[in-house]
Amino acid sequence: MNEKFNVIRHVVLFLLVFAVGDCKSTGADALVRKTPPVKIIFDTDIGNDVDDGLALAMLHALQTRDICELLAVTITKPDELAGPFVNAINTFYDRPNIPIGFTHAGLVNQPGNVLQLVTVEDDGHFRFPHTLLRSSDAPEATQLLRSILSRQPDDSVILVQVGFFSNYAALLGTLGDTNSPLTGCELVKKKVKLLSVMAGAFQTIDNNNHYLEYNVYNDLPSARKLVAKWPTPIVWSGFEVGYAIKYPAQSIEHDYGYVLHHPISESYCRYLPMPYDRPAWDLTATLYAVCPDYGYFNLSQPGQVCMGNDGFTRFVPSKGGRDRFLIVNETQIERVKEALVQLASQPPGVLSR
Repeated sequence: MNEKFNVIRHVVLFLLVFAVGDCKSTGADALVRKTPPVKIIFDTDIGNDVDDGLALAMLHALQTRDICELLAVTITKPDELAGPFVNAINTFYDRPNIPIGFTHAGLVNQPGNVLQLVTVEDDGHFRFPHTLLRSSDAPEATQLLRSILSRQPDDSVILVQVGFFSNYAALLGTLGDTNSPLTGCELVKKKVKLLSVMAGAFQTIDNNNHYLEYNVYNDLPSARKLVAKWPTPIVWSGFEVGYAIKYPAQSIEHDYGYVLHHPISESYCRYLPMPYDRPAWDLTATLYAVCPDYGYFNLSQPGQVCMGNDGFTRFVPSKGGRDRFLIVNETQIERVKEALVQLASQPPGVLSR
Protein backbone atom coordinates (compact mmCIF):
# COMPACT_ATOMS: atom_id res chain seq x y z
CA MET A 1 0.00 0.00 0.00
CA ASN A 2 2.79 2.44 0.90
CA GLU A 3 4.60 1.74 -2.37
CA LYS A 4 1.44 2.40 -4.41
CA PHE A 5 0.75 5.58 -2.44
CA ASN A 6 4.27 6.88 -3.08
CA VAL A 7 3.95 6.33 -6.83
CA ILE A 8 0.55 8.10 -6.96
CA ARG A 9 1.97 10.95 -4.87
CA HIS A 10 4.86 11.40 -7.29
CA VAL A 11 2.53 11.47 -10.30
CA VAL A 12 0.19 14.07 -8.80
CA LEU A 13 2.94 16.36 -7.52
CA PHE A 14 4.89 16.03 -10.76
CA LEU A 15 1.85 17.09 -12.77
CA LEU A 16 1.38 20.09 -10.50
CA VAL A 17 4.99 21.19 -10.90
CA PHE A 18 4.75 21.23 -14.66
CA ALA A 19 1.26 22.66 -14.74
CA VAL A 20 2.61 25.83 -13.12
CA GLY A 21 6.07 25.58 -14.67
CA ASP A 22 5.25 26.70 -18.21
CA CYS A 23 4.91 30.47 -18.36
CA LYS A 24 3.24 30.29 -21.76
CA SER A 25 0.35 27.99 -20.88
CA THR A 26 -1.60 26.82 -17.87
CA GLY A 27 -3.60 23.85 -16.70
CA ALA A 28 -3.85 20.71 -18.82
CA ASP A 29 -2.53 22.55 -21.86
CA ALA A 30 0.83 22.97 -20.10
CA LEU A 31 1.21 19.19 -19.88
CA VAL A 32 1.15 18.64 -23.64
CA ARG A 33 4.45 18.67 -25.44
CA LYS A 34 3.95 20.79 -28.56
CA THR A 35 7.46 20.42 -29.93
CA PRO A 36 9.78 17.42 -30.43
CA PRO A 37 11.82 16.30 -27.43
CA VAL A 38 14.98 18.28 -26.77
CA LYS A 39 18.05 16.31 -27.91
CA ILE A 40 20.53 16.17 -25.02
CA ILE A 41 24.10 14.94 -24.59
CA PHE A 42 25.10 14.85 -20.92
CA ASP A 43 28.79 15.27 -20.05
CA THR A 44 29.62 14.52 -16.42
CA ASP A 45 32.36 13.88 -13.85
CA ILE A 46 30.00 11.52 -12.08
CA GLY A 47 31.34 10.14 -8.82
CA ASN A 48 33.00 13.31 -7.59
CA ASP A 49 29.72 14.43 -5.99
CA VAL A 50 26.09 13.32 -5.80
CA ASP A 51 24.49 16.02 -7.94
CA ASP A 52 25.60 14.35 -11.18
CA GLY A 53 23.52 11.27 -10.41
CA LEU A 54 20.54 13.38 -9.42
CA ALA A 55 20.83 15.31 -12.69
CA LEU A 56 20.98 12.08 -14.69
CA ALA A 57 17.89 10.78 -12.87
CA MET A 58 16.14 14.03 -13.72
CA LEU A 59 16.95 13.59 -17.41
CA HIS A 60 15.40 10.14 -17.34
CA ALA A 61 12.22 11.59 -15.82
CA LEU A 62 12.10 14.29 -18.49
CA GLN A 63 12.59 11.71 -21.21
CA THR A 64 9.75 9.66 -19.77
CA ARG A 65 7.59 12.75 -20.27
CA ASP A 66 8.81 13.09 -23.90
CA ILE A 67 10.35 16.44 -23.01
CA CYS A 68 13.90 15.37 -23.86
CA GLU A 69 15.82 12.58 -25.55
CA LEU A 70 19.10 11.56 -23.92
CA LEU A 71 21.35 10.78 -26.89
CA ALA A 72 24.48 9.86 -24.94
CA VAL A 73 26.41 10.31 -21.70
CA THR A 74 30.10 11.19 -21.81
CA ILE A 75 32.32 11.01 -18.74
CA THR A 76 35.25 13.18 -17.67
CA LYS A 77 36.06 11.47 -14.36
CA PRO A 78 38.98 9.07 -15.09
CA ASP A 79 37.66 6.24 -12.93
CA GLU A 80 37.05 2.70 -14.18
CA LEU A 81 33.79 2.57 -12.22
CA ALA A 82 32.29 5.81 -13.60
CA GLY A 83 31.07 4.20 -16.82
CA PRO A 84 29.56 1.17 -15.05
CA PHE A 85 27.84 3.53 -12.60
CA VAL A 86 26.22 5.50 -15.44
CA ASN A 87 25.22 2.24 -17.13
CA ALA A 88 23.68 1.01 -13.86
CA ILE A 89 21.61 4.19 -13.50
CA ASN A 90 20.47 4.03 -17.13
CA THR A 91 19.55 0.36 -16.65
CA PHE A 92 17.60 1.17 -13.50
CA TYR A 93 15.53 3.60 -15.59
CA ASP A 94 15.00 0.95 -18.30
CA ARG A 95 17.35 2.57 -20.82
CA PRO A 96 20.41 0.30 -20.69
CA ASN A 97 21.47 1.00 -24.28
CA ILE A 98 22.11 4.75 -24.03
CA PRO A 99 25.66 5.18 -25.43
CA ILE A 100 28.43 6.02 -22.97
CA GLY A 101 31.77 7.63 -23.84
CA PHE A 102 34.85 7.83 -21.62
CA THR A 103 37.54 10.47 -21.37
CA HIS A 104 41.06 10.02 -22.72
CA ALA A 105 42.26 13.28 -21.20
CA GLY A 106 44.70 11.60 -18.83
CA LEU A 107 43.51 13.40 -15.71
CA VAL A 108 44.44 12.15 -12.25
CA ASN A 109 41.61 10.26 -10.61
CA GLN A 110 40.27 11.27 -7.21
CA PRO A 111 38.77 8.07 -5.76
CA GLY A 112 35.60 8.30 -3.71
CA ASN A 113 32.98 6.09 -2.14
CA VAL A 114 30.04 6.84 -4.45
CA LEU A 115 31.11 4.75 -7.44
CA GLN A 116 31.84 1.71 -5.24
CA LEU A 117 28.08 1.22 -5.05
CA VAL A 118 28.18 -0.30 -8.52
CA THR A 119 30.28 -3.21 -7.22
CA VAL A 120 27.84 -4.20 -4.46
CA GLU A 121 26.33 -7.67 -4.88
CA ASP A 122 23.32 -9.36 -3.34
CA ASP A 123 23.20 -13.16 -3.53
CA GLY A 124 25.93 -13.23 -6.16
CA HIS A 125 24.35 -10.62 -8.46
CA PHE A 126 24.98 -6.92 -8.87
CA ARG A 127 22.51 -4.96 -6.78
CA PHE A 128 22.25 -2.52 -9.69
CA PRO A 129 22.62 -4.51 -12.93
CA HIS A 130 24.97 -3.21 -15.61
CA THR A 131 26.72 -4.67 -18.62
CA LEU A 132 29.58 -2.15 -18.87
CA LEU A 133 32.16 -3.44 -16.40
CA ARG A 134 35.00 -0.95 -16.96
CA SER A 135 34.93 2.64 -18.18
CA SER A 136 37.83 1.94 -20.52
CA ASP A 137 35.64 -0.57 -22.37
CA ALA A 138 33.39 2.30 -23.48
CA PRO A 139 34.09 4.26 -26.69
CA GLU A 140 36.44 7.21 -26.46
CA ALA A 141 34.31 10.25 -25.72
CA THR A 142 35.23 12.45 -28.68
CA GLN A 143 34.69 9.57 -31.13
CA LEU A 144 31.24 8.96 -29.66
CA LEU A 145 30.42 12.67 -29.73
CA ARG A 146 31.37 12.95 -33.40
CA SER A 147 29.32 9.85 -34.24
CA ILE A 148 26.23 11.08 -32.39
CA LEU A 149 26.39 14.69 -33.59
CA SER A 150 26.94 13.78 -37.23
CA ARG A 151 23.59 11.94 -37.33
CA GLN A 152 21.51 14.75 -35.83
CA PRO A 153 19.68 17.55 -37.66
CA ASP A 154 21.47 20.86 -37.86
CA ASP A 155 21.16 23.19 -34.86
CA SER A 156 19.25 20.58 -32.86
CA VAL A 157 21.46 19.28 -30.03
CA ILE A 158 21.90 20.83 -26.59
CA LEU A 159 25.06 19.85 -24.79
CA VAL A 160 25.07 19.77 -21.00
CA GLN A 161 28.43 19.89 -19.22
CA VAL A 162 28.44 19.38 -15.47
CA GLY A 163 32.01 18.19 -15.02
CA PHE A 164 35.40 19.08 -16.39
CA PHE A 165 35.90 20.72 -19.80
CA SER A 166 38.02 17.83 -21.10
CA ASN A 167 35.68 16.11 -23.55
CA TYR A 168 34.07 19.08 -25.24
CA ALA A 169 37.38 20.93 -25.54
CA ALA A 170 38.96 17.83 -27.09
CA LEU A 171 36.04 17.58 -29.50
CA LEU A 172 36.86 21.01 -30.90
CA GLY A 173 40.30 19.80 -31.94
CA THR A 174 39.20 16.68 -33.79
CA LEU A 175 39.63 16.30 -37.56
CA GLY A 176 37.19 14.97 -40.12
CA ASP A 177 36.61 11.22 -40.08
CA THR A 178 34.26 8.55 -41.41
CA ASN A 179 31.41 10.10 -39.43
CA SER A 180 31.80 13.57 -40.92
CA PRO A 181 34.38 15.44 -43.01
CA LEU A 182 33.92 18.44 -40.70
CA THR A 183 36.41 19.36 -38.01
CA GLY A 184 35.18 19.22 -34.44
CA CYS A 185 34.68 22.96 -34.30
CA GLU A 186 32.75 22.93 -37.58
CA LEU A 187 30.63 19.98 -36.43
CA VAL A 188 29.72 21.71 -33.17
CA LYS A 189 28.82 24.92 -35.00
CA LYS A 190 26.60 23.00 -37.42
CA LYS A 191 24.82 20.62 -35.04
CA VAL A 192 24.80 22.21 -31.56
CA LYS A 193 22.20 24.77 -30.57
CA LEU A 194 23.44 25.54 -27.05
CA LEU A 195 25.99 24.52 -24.45
CA SER A 196 24.61 24.61 -20.89
CA VAL A 197 27.54 24.38 -18.49
CA MET A 198 27.82 24.23 -14.71
CA ALA A 199 31.06 26.07 -14.11
CA GLY A 200 32.57 29.32 -12.89
CA ALA A 201 31.30 31.84 -10.37
CA PHE A 202 29.73 35.19 -11.20
CA GLN A 203 28.88 36.44 -7.73
CA THR A 204 30.73 36.70 -4.42
CA ILE A 205 30.88 33.30 -2.69
CA ASP A 206 31.02 33.43 1.12
CA ASN A 207 32.77 36.84 1.02
CA ASN A 208 35.25 35.55 -1.59
CA ASN A 209 35.36 37.84 -4.63
CA HIS A 210 37.87 35.62 -6.44
CA TYR A 211 36.30 32.18 -6.15
CA LEU A 212 37.98 29.42 -8.19
CA GLU A 213 35.35 26.90 -9.20
CA TYR A 214 36.07 23.13 -9.14
CA ASN A 215 35.02 22.19 -12.67
CA VAL A 216 37.25 24.90 -14.12
CA TYR A 217 40.52 24.45 -12.28
CA ASN A 218 40.60 20.64 -12.46
CA ASP A 219 41.32 20.80 -16.19
CA LEU A 220 42.22 24.42 -16.68
CA PRO A 221 43.90 24.03 -20.10
CA SER A 222 40.71 22.50 -21.50
CA ALA A 223 38.55 25.14 -19.87
CA ARG A 224 40.59 27.95 -21.37
CA LYS A 225 40.56 26.28 -24.78
CA LEU A 226 36.79 25.89 -24.78
CA VAL A 227 36.18 29.46 -23.64
CA ALA A 228 38.44 30.75 -26.41
CA LYS A 229 37.10 28.62 -29.27
CA TRP A 230 33.53 27.46 -28.60
CA PRO A 231 31.38 28.49 -31.60
CA THR A 232 27.81 28.37 -30.23
CA PRO A 233 25.93 30.19 -27.43
CA ILE A 234 26.86 29.17 -23.88
CA VAL A 235 24.70 29.57 -20.78
CA TRP A 236 26.66 29.26 -17.54
CA SER A 237 25.17 28.06 -14.28
CA GLY A 238 27.69 29.53 -11.87
CA PHE A 239 28.59 28.08 -8.49
CA GLU A 240 26.29 30.57 -6.80
CA VAL A 241 23.15 29.21 -8.47
CA GLY A 242 23.41 25.62 -7.26
CA TYR A 243 24.79 26.85 -3.95
CA ALA A 244 21.53 28.72 -3.35
CA ILE A 245 19.35 25.69 -4.15
CA LYS A 246 19.87 22.74 -1.82
CA TYR A 247 18.56 19.27 -2.59
CA PRO A 248 16.80 18.26 0.66
CA ALA A 249 17.82 15.24 2.70
CA GLN A 250 14.13 14.78 3.49
CA SER A 251 13.53 13.85 -0.15
CA ILE A 252 16.33 11.27 -0.06
CA GLU A 253 14.85 9.76 3.08
CA HIS A 254 11.21 9.66 1.96
CA ASP A 255 10.79 9.92 -1.84
CA TYR A 256 12.84 6.96 -3.09
CA GLY A 257 11.25 4.19 -1.06
CA TYR A 258 9.16 2.84 -3.93
CA VAL A 259 11.91 0.23 -4.43
CA LEU A 260 14.06 -1.65 -1.92
CA HIS A 261 17.31 -0.36 -3.46
CA HIS A 262 17.63 2.89 -5.39
CA PRO A 263 20.99 3.96 -6.93
CA ILE A 264 20.34 7.66 -6.38
CA SER A 265 19.36 7.58 -2.72
CA GLU A 266 21.98 4.97 -1.83
CA SER A 267 24.79 6.90 -3.53
CA TYR A 268 23.64 10.08 -1.76
CA CYS A 269 23.79 8.30 1.60
CA ARG A 270 27.26 6.96 0.80
CA TYR A 271 28.72 10.36 -0.06
CA LEU A 272 28.35 12.02 3.36
CA PRO A 273 26.75 11.04 6.68
CA MET A 274 23.03 11.71 6.57
CA PRO A 275 21.11 13.91 6.89
CA TYR A 276 22.53 16.73 4.76
CA ASP A 277 21.17 19.06 2.09
CA ARG A 278 23.52 19.18 -0.91
CA PRO A 279 23.79 22.11 -3.33
CA ALA A 280 22.07 21.31 -6.63
CA TRP A 281 24.86 22.57 -8.91
CA ASP A 282 24.56 20.09 -11.78
CA LEU A 283 20.78 19.92 -11.64
CA THR A 284 20.41 23.64 -12.38
CA ALA A 285 22.40 23.53 -15.62
CA THR A 286 20.48 20.42 -16.64
CA LEU A 287 17.04 21.84 -15.85
CA TYR A 288 17.75 25.01 -17.79
CA ALA A 289 19.04 23.05 -20.79
CA VAL A 290 15.81 21.09 -21.15
CA CYS A 291 13.29 23.66 -19.87
CA PRO A 292 14.64 27.15 -20.68
CA ASP A 293 11.18 28.65 -21.16
CA TYR A 294 9.57 27.54 -17.90
CA GLY A 295 10.61 30.63 -15.96
CA TYR A 296 12.79 28.73 -13.51
CA PHE A 297 15.74 31.08 -14.06
CA ASN A 298 16.53 34.54 -15.35
CA LEU A 299 19.41 35.25 -17.71
CA SER A 300 22.09 37.89 -17.57
CA GLN A 301 22.61 40.24 -20.45
CA PRO A 302 24.84 38.91 -23.24
CA GLY A 303 28.57 39.14 -22.83
CA GLN A 304 31.82 37.22 -22.79
CA VAL A 305 33.24 34.99 -20.07
CA CYS A 306 36.95 35.61 -19.63
CA MET A 307 39.09 33.07 -17.82
CA GLY A 308 42.23 34.01 -15.93
CA ASN A 309 45.43 31.99 -15.71
CA ASP A 310 44.27 30.68 -12.33
CA GLY A 311 40.79 29.73 -13.61
CA PHE A 312 38.90 32.70 -12.24
CA THR A 313 35.87 33.47 -14.42
CA ARG A 314 34.93 37.06 -15.14
CA PHE A 315 31.90 38.16 -17.15
CA VAL A 316 32.25 41.17 -19.45
CA PRO A 317 28.91 42.46 -20.85
CA SER A 318 28.91 43.02 -24.59
CA LYS A 319 26.18 43.48 -27.14
CA GLY A 320 25.73 40.26 -29.10
CA GLY A 321 28.12 38.35 -26.82
CA ARG A 322 28.19 34.57 -26.94
CA ASP A 323 27.76 33.97 -23.18
CA ARG A 324 25.06 34.50 -20.58
CA PHE A 325 24.74 33.22 -17.02
CA LEU A 326 21.80 32.08 -14.89
CA ILE A 327 20.28 34.29 -12.21
CA VAL A 328 17.80 32.97 -9.65
CA ASN A 329 15.64 34.92 -7.20
CA GLU A 330 14.03 33.78 -3.95
CA THR A 331 10.71 32.84 -5.56
CA GLN A 332 12.44 30.86 -8.28
CA ILE A 333 14.61 29.05 -5.73
CA GLU A 334 11.54 27.42 -4.18
CA ARG A 335 9.98 26.57 -7.55
CA VAL A 336 13.23 25.08 -8.83
CA LYS A 337 13.75 23.03 -5.68
CA GLU A 338 10.25 21.58 -5.96
CA ALA A 339 10.78 20.72 -9.61
CA LEU A 340 14.16 19.10 -8.94
CA VAL A 341 12.77 16.91 -6.17
CA GLN A 342 9.80 15.71 -8.18
CA LEU A 343 11.89 15.04 -11.28
CA ALA A 344 14.86 13.33 -9.65
CA SER A 345 12.67 11.07 -7.51
CA GLN A 346 10.14 10.16 -10.21
CA PRO A 347 9.83 6.36 -10.46
CA PRO A 348 10.98 4.68 -13.69
CA GLY A 349 8.22 4.33 -16.25
CA VAL A 350 5.77 6.68 -14.55
CA LEU A 351 3.88 8.81 -17.11
CA SER A 352 5.51 6.98 -20.03
CA ARG A 353 3.66 7.00 -23.34
